[in-house]
Amino acid sequence: MTKLPQQPMITAKRHMIVAGHYLATEAGAKVLEAGGNAIDAGVAAGIALGVVHSDQVQFSGVAPMLIYLAEKDEVISIAGLGHWPKSANLSLFENQYNGTIPLGLLRTVVPAAPDAWITVLKNYGTMSFGEVASSAIRYAREGITVHPTMSKFLSRYQENYRMWPSNSNIWQKNGRPLEEGDLLIQTDLAASIQFMADQEAAAMKDGREKGLKAARDAFYIGDIAREIVKYHKENGGLMTADDMASYRTPIEKPLSVNFRGTEVYSCRPWCQGPVLLQMLNMLNDIDLNAMGHNSTDYIHYLAETVKLSFADRERYYGDPNFVDVPIEKLLSSEFAKQRQEQINPRKAWPEMPPAGEIDGFGGISFRSDANSDASFSEPDTSYTCTMDQKGNVCSITPSDVSFESPVIPGLGFCPSARGSQSFAVRGHASEIAPGKRPRLTPNPAMALRRNQFVMPFGAPGGDTQPQGMLQVILNHLVFGMDIQSSIEAPRFSTHSQPNSFEPHESKPGRLAIEEDIDQEIGETLSDLGHDVEWLPSRSDAVAGVCAISANLETKTITGGADPRRSGRAMGW
Repeated sequence: MTKLPQQPMITAKRHMIVAGHYLATEAGAKVLEAGGNAIDAGVAAGIALGVVHSDQVQFSGVAPMLIYLAEKDEVISIAGLGHWPKSANLSLFENQYNGTIPLGLLRTVVPAAPDAWITVLKNYGTMSFGEVASSAIRYAREGITVHPTMSKFLSRYQENYRMWPSNSNIWQKNGRPLEEGDLLIQTDLAASIQFMADQEAAAMKDGREKGLKAARDAFYIGDIAREIVKYHKENGGLMTADDMASYRTPIEKPLSVNFRGTEVYSCRPWCQGPVLLQMLNMLNDIDLNAMGHNSTDYIHYLAETVKLSFADRERYYGDPNFVDVPIEKLLSSEFAKQRQEQINPRKAWPEMPPAGEIDGFGGISFRSDANSDASFSEPDTSYTCTMDQKGNVCSITPSDVSFESPVIPGLGFCPSARGSQSFAVRGHASEIAPGKRPRLTPNPAMALRRNQFVMPFGAPGGDTQPQGMLQVILNHLVFGMDIQSSIEAPRFSTHSQPNSFEPHESKPGRLAIEEDIDQEIGETLSDLGHDVEWLPSRSDAVAGVCAISANLETKTITGGADPRRSGRAMGW
């Protein structure tokens, strides 16, 4: 029986915004209505997510982006990812923490999101920081009600929040996690963002760029930076004033592959984004329609494709400033063919397969401890995408949690704890090194057929992000589902690979399937060697995809938001 849609598909002719929380959607929509462009609106929604999803997104976290500039007909990538402090070194974690990366300050990398927001406003936006941040400030100052997604994660990680009084004071009440419907007020966070806006306003007399610079300086060299550095110095952290002041997010050319006439873009291999491109390459010439949507053959083939791509991610992906990543080879059709040959249509790999061998490139594949616990989606990350009337498009995946490191007292946020996605393992492509970036899970994507179609899309969910994104784009482009149906259709995810988060455990052979997929299909998949785990309908353990799909010929824009989380679409 076909399951009825849980959310309506939103259609528009002028502009569209989708975000991982309805108040972030509203923040971006207000900016679009006020005449801002897609970049302004994306930044507004992204900053708001650091308030309304502050369990999963920190204002001071990461914010990787893809932006399509309609006038230039160009897609660009903004990294929005900080690096390890210059005093960090692998020996510290080997000698004092037995090759682990402990909870707390030592996971901190340089906060990147504020610089990323201001960089794109300066280069591609039209509004001031204060204008786009106004909704977020109000949400933080006046409070929001705790929503079901936040309530679940506050409960799951309640012991972590109790580790630091500054965290417990915000997300707990009398030592207990805030519950659905409780009011969450973040006064210090509101004050921090307002301080940046006030510094901007005072400098605006000398022009918009001077104002934006003043807002940035308030965070990276001014009072906020001094408080971050002071707290690190007093509590055994590694962050210095120089680490903060010298940070700049790069603006890059993204990677892309052509999937059946559509160019699909991702950020570079400092994040896991290219695995989506590898998966699409491996599926480019496969008759998926003949297999049948969510049939045994289809699920098996996609699961094995994901495993092989993740094996390559594990072996080769790392900060390209430090690691020679053979990305051209990894994204070549020749390599995709080689990897296809390692898929047995009648038998599943019992664990993560070996990486593809590439001449001249070594590296190691981390083999982690097995974990037989039930699968669940990592709680970090949210997502937003926007499109304006001129055709500019934003795809943004802001992230960083509030339960892995302490809130800096008086500031209301945790500087980025993204160091949890590095490896304290010598020889690993993502091993810890001073000035090096972790291998990030957040990976915004965009699909484009020029003058015909554009689709920004992304998701929260750690290693399930590209898996959910893959299934949604196939639902839309191959099986012809509308964008909301593409998102709501039953999904599955594999867990054979080492988890991107410390301690990097794995679940060899695990294939988690939503119960809306036929029980007999699950039994047949078990016979093929998959460790099948049944998930409830529309589970948050298969990512939470949001997307916009725009027909550039008819000028019709559609927006889809995943009911598995708390996303909403809004357009006009």
